[in-house]
Amino acid sequence: MSTFAQIVGAKIRLYRMEQNLTQEQLAESIGMAATYLGQIERGEKNVKLQTIEKIALALHMSVYDLFSDEKEANLQQKKWLWASILLLLKHNDAKQRQAYRILRELLEPATEDS
Repeated sequence: MSTFAQIVGAKIRLYRMEQNLTQEQLAESIGMAATYLGQIERGEKNVKLQTIEKIALALHMSVYDLFSDEKEANLQQKKWLWASILLLLKHNDAKQRQAYRILRELLEPATEDS
């Protein structure tokens, strides 16, 4: 079972990635260390509401949208996808990038260089 911090962290990461932002870019935009944002996204840190507000604003959304269950419900219907996200959140950024590179290699069609 996921903790509330893990669920909120997963949502932050999901919205950040949808906007093609790195942890460093989002963290810098709100005056936070990227390592701290990573801990938030992995559900390792409980954050103040003020910090949640800053993150939501930087992601061009409301706090309500961040806590809404709509996207989470859609993800949880895809059990393997949700489980994969939660598994990734347990690891540091380097491991997550490594997993992403492996998935991209497996799932994206190979391009031939002419």
